[in-house]
Amino acid sequence: MVLTSEKAWHFLGREASTDCYVNCEVERVWQIVKGDLTEWFSSRPEDHFTPHPRLLTGTPGIGKSMAAGSYLFYQLLHYDAELLPVVVFFFCAGKAYVFNKTTETVTLYADKSSIKAVKELSRRGMKGYIIYDVIGRFDIPSPCLPPGGWGMLVVATPETASYIHWASEKRAVRIIMNCPDESDVKAMCVWKKRNQPVQQQAEYWREVKGRMDKLGPILRYIFDEGSYNHWIGDCHSFVDWTTSREIERYFAFGTSKMWEGNKALEYLARIFRVRGERNGESPFNVPITAHLASKTLCKLKTLMTQAEFNLFESRIGDHLMHAIFWEVCHVCIFECGLHGCNKT
Repeated sequence: MVLTSEKAWHFLGREASTDCYVNCEVERVWQIVKGDLTEWFSSRPEDHFTPHPRLLTGTPGIGKSMAAGSYLFYQLLHYDAELLPVVVFFFCAGKAYVFNKTTETVTLYADKSSIKAVKELSRRGMKGYIIYDVIGRFDIPSPCLPPGGWGMLVVATPETASYIHWASEKRAVRIIMNCPDESDVKAMCVWKKRNQPVQQQAEYWREVKGRMDKLGPILRYIFDEGSYNHWIGDCHSFVDWTTSREIERYFAFGTSKMWEGNKALEYLARIFRVRGERNGESPFNVPITAHLASKTLCKLKTLMTQAEFNLFESRIGDHLMHAIFWEVCHVCIFECGLHGCNKT
C-alpha cells in the first residue's frame, strides 16, 4: 500500500517524499500499537492501565522513520479523537509537534518547553501518544517521557545506544522490524515508474535488483546509483582493510549484540527478528547479502586461526534459516583453500 500526500511526508526534517510505502512490516508495527490502544481504552478506569512504552529497532536505512514512523503518525491522527485527543511527535533532540485533535491545532515546541507542554496536557487529564525519533548518539529521550497515562514509541537504530538507559528504566517492549523483501522493493519500483513504458519499468527493476543483490534491501541506497556506488565501495573497502587486530568485531555476527562502535555490523549486517526472553522480540545480527558475506569470509580466512574461523562459521551456521549464506560460506572456504590462504 502507498499513502500519497500532495504536501509530502515531512518527517524529521529529512528529504520530503510524497509517498509513504506500507509493507507488512510497517503494518505490523501499527497493529501492535493498535492492540495496545484497544486494551488501554477497553480497560476499567480503576485498573489505571497504560500501554507499555515501545522501542522500534531495525536495520539502518530501511525506512523506519519515513515509513513506520509516518504511517503510525498517520493512524494515530485518525484514531478516535475522543479516546486519543493528543498525538506528539518528538524530533531533533527536544523539538516537538503537539497535535491537539480536539481543538484541531498543532503547536511546535523547542527544548524543555516541549516536555512542559506534554506534562501539562497529561495533568489536565488528556490522553496522548508520543512518537520519538532518536536522531543521533546524543539524542536521549527525557526520563519524564512518557507522562502518566500516555503511550510512547521510540524509533531508533542499533548503532546508537543513547536510548538504552531510557528503555531499561521504562521497561520498554521491543518491536523488531525486518528488512523489506524482494517483492516489497519490486512493488516500490513499479509505483515509482508507473507512468513509464513497461520496458523502462523492467529496466529500472533490473538495475535496482542488481544493487539489492549486492548491498541488500537498504532503501536509502539502492534507488540511486550514486548513493549505491558510494556505500558499496565503503563496504568493500572496510573488508579489504580489515586487519588481524580487528577480527574480534566480527564475532558480533550470530548474536544480539548492539551495533554501537562496531563498523563491521554497520557495513555488513542486517537485523533479523527472533524470539527473545519471555516471548518478546530480539534483534539477531546476520550478514546482509551473500555477496558481502562471501567477500568477508574469504578475508577472514586469511586473518583468523582455524579455531577462530571455525567458531565464526559455527555462529553463523547455527542460524539455519540463512541457508544461502551457509552455502556461500562453504564455497568461499573451498576457493580460499585452492588459493592457499589457510592460516594456522
